[in-house]
Amino acid sequence: MSAIEERGTGRSGTPILSVEHVGVRFGGLVAIADLHFEVAQGEIVSLIGPNGAGKTTAFNVMTGFLKPSQGQVRFRGTSLNGLQPHEIVRLGLSRTFQRTSVFPDDTVFDNVMIGLHRRARSRLLATILGRDRASERRLRGEAAGLLDWVGLTGRAHEKAGSLSYGEQRLVGVALALASEPAMLLLDEPVSGMNASETRVFVRLIRSIRERGVTILLVEHDMPMVMEVSDRIAVLNYGRLIAQGPPAAIRSDPAVIEAYLGQGSAAREAALAAGRTADRVAEAQHA
Repeated sequence: MSAIEERGTGRSGTPILSVEHVGVRFGGLVAIADLHFEVAQGEIVSLIGPNGAGKTTAFNVMTGFLKPSQGQVRFRGTSLNGLQPHEIVRLGLSRTFQRTSVFPDDTVFDNVMIGLHRRARSRLLATILGRDRASERRLRGEAAGLLDWVGLTGRAHEKAGSLSYGEQRLVGVALALASEPAMLLLDEPVSGMNASETRVFVRLIRSIRERGVTILLVEHDMPMVMEVSDRIAVLNYGRLIAQGPPAAIRSDPAVIEAYLGQGSAAREAALAAGRTADRVAEAQHA
């Protein structure tokens, strides 16, 4: 049984992640202004907002790729300010990226093995030299288990670059899970996926949470967000304008205005039905 499975499915009101009045400035441009919210252990929380709202910038601050101009992020009570991305991963906070980050010329199985070897880097040389065959067998078993978890067992021995875009995103999730995170940040995980792939991914997100991993995701697919989230936080121009359960976010006037502008009952109804802003715009110009 992996460390993820051992953590179980219990939720609590204790914040695992606290974003405390974070601001990010690039010269005179304010990318994020006074962002503050918490994610409780065991939750699925979505961070949404129009293009350019600051969502990925916020992710980059949380995972050490960007230093905040003010404020701090705490994970399990530890400040992440000044830590490098690999140090944050070791604390139990892992992420995926908007673009697939697989090794295209290696098999899917070997991609996951690379992720597992990174976690066990201190034993890597011994494993390569064949001096730690028991460790290698254990890692191979873990890799097979991760591929089964994300639904890619049948693709294990194909080159990762030959997979569909949606399947490559699943490899990215397996790589992130290889670090045995307590919390997983998913950056636009269903971008480019068709409806069938998105349904599969929703089931995967729920299964990840069921094994004790807290999830924060950035996503533009509104129906998916409304279906999978316990709570939603909404950014606009780098500022938090609303947070709450999906039902409250659907009807929040500030959210409707941020996405679609004022003055259209049809637009409000479209958001309430869970349609994305892009689909509404397409309908208006049809």
